[in-house]
Amino acid sequence: MTTEQPLGSVIQGSLSQGLEVRLHGDVSVEEMRVGKFLVVKGNHSQFFCLLTDVSLGTASPRILADPPSPHDDFLQAVLAGTSTYGTVELAPMLMFTPSQDDETDHSKTLELLPVKTIPSHFSQVYEANEQDFRRVFGWEDDPHHKKFAIGRPLDMEVPICLDLDRFVERSNGIFGKSGTGKSFLTRLLLSGIIRRDAAVNLMFDMHSEYGWEALEEGKGVSTVKGLRQLFPGLVEIYTLDPESTQRRGVRDAQELYLSFDQIEIEDIRLVGFELGLSEASLDNANVLYSEFGRSWIVKLLTMSNEEIRTFCEERQGHAGSIMALQRKLKRLESLKYIRQTCPINYIDQLLQSLDAGKHIIIEFGSQSNMLSYMLATNMITRRIHSAYVKKADLYLQTKNSQNKPKPLVITIEEAHRFLDSKIVHQTIFGTIAREMRKYFVTLLVVDQRPSGIDNEVMSQIGTRVTCLLNDEKDIDAIFTGVSGGGNLRSVLAKLDSKQQALVLGHALPMPVVMRTRAYDQTFYQEIGIQDWQAMADDKLFAEADLAKADLGF
Repeated sequence: MTTEQPLGSVIQGSLSQGLEVRLHGDVSVEEMRVGKFLVVKGNHSQFFCLLTDVSLGTASPRILADPPSPHDDFLQAVLAGTSTYGTVELAPMLMFTPSQDDETDHSKTLELLPVKTIPSHFSQVYEANEQDFRRVFGWEDDPHHKKFAIGRPLDMEVPICLDLDRFVERSNGIFGKSGTGKSFLTRLLLSGIIRRDAAVNLMFDMHSEYGWEALEEGKGVSTVKGLRQLFPGLVEIYTLDPESTQRRGVRDAQELYLSFDQIEIEDIRLVGFELGLSEASLDNANVLYSEFGRSWIVKLLTMSNEEIRTFCEERQGHAGSIMALQRKLKRLESLKYIRQTCPINYIDQLLQSLDAGKHIIIEFGSQSNMLSYMLATNMITRRIHSAYVKKADLYLQTKNSQNKPKPLVITIEEAHRFLDSKIVHQTIFGTIAREMRKYFVTLLVVDQRPSGIDNEVMSQIGTRVTCLLNDEKDIDAIFTGVSGGGNLRSVLAKLDSKQQALVLGHALPMPVVMRTRAYDQTFYQEIGIQDWQAMADDKLFAEADLAKADLGF
């Protein structure tokens, strides 16, 4: 039920363009803010609406030609509400319609449906209340769905919950210009996925700010807890730069190395721009791979110019292109985590941890330049995706629930570098985005330039969490494949630069503007950090008992 104090009346509108509402004389237009939620009470249905625009109107142009004096309070009061008035534009998002079983008890039998019609003239408009929000977004302690409160409406204290089961079904995105809090939102969403056990996470942490701790934006040296501190028994940190990780005091991080024999042509093609490689060099890389197999890079880096010329004469390669390729690939020798060979298959270790339900954060430390980040991320993701394809095929073949893979969410930053239109069809990330949930692997892309992401990929992004954007191209990209996006453009453009976001897509029944949940001590308590600490302590005690047993104590 909504409040009994109406705010205004519907005077005109359409299903495609939205509703125009004239405010009642006792309602100040200054109380109406873009992003506010209102409920229109029609004859047969209620309409849950988003306020998209506010304007002023007059009954006669003569008032505009000869407005009252600013000091004439009496005349202004006489005109207010009749000759001068405020109007708001509403975008209907959902309908509450009585079920056919019982159309008399609206409090219990209202069904939530897509909007297929509009209310009649002079239908009254009310503020949405807590019951309306719970009916639309549910509640966090719902025993039947994995819900997670991501924020609150701009002018209310009722939580807005994501359906995490639906969230992990598709690839998702967190967008916003620099400094709008994308990292905190990412940390918030990953915490929800871990807390509600909706999926396992593989996070490629470019700036080493998700694992142990990170600086709190705008707070000097103040820090916030990373996911390892929040969930010590469930999150594991791997590092590509052990020295950097140790300097920052990160505990229990495991080293991770990759080898030249794990690098394939696809990996080199992805970082071709960073290496300055031509198409001719990449074509000749295929010639080398055909001859030397997985050891092609090691062999190339040790060849002399004379050996390269001899090879080209015998294998019809181009000596100049192969020499250029050799010079460019020598840059890879400076990457701290690259070895000629690795005695341990570290990617298999990652897979074992994921299979055990652990959440993996891979820190890059000083190895966070774009060449390093793109190369390692692509190499690891390609192999893990391949393993998940095999698991999914086994599950589909056996129909045995024990073989069903747990959904995997792979988080990448600077996503437009992986999903650019020029290379997206040649990378594993484009493949994952297009597959949706076919093999139980999805992406969480974090980016400040959504316009740099291929349109086809953007249309596959299920849920979009968007902070403030200024560039028109970026704003257009957010609404790629979204019906009714025109009504939301004005909402997105008016977000505050901090702790506000427009969330729309698969995991919510309707688009919503919200104050995002704070990531602070209160959140740590609400997320259950003490419970997870107790779990971790129990795990440590159990491991200690096992060690004593092995020693005969």
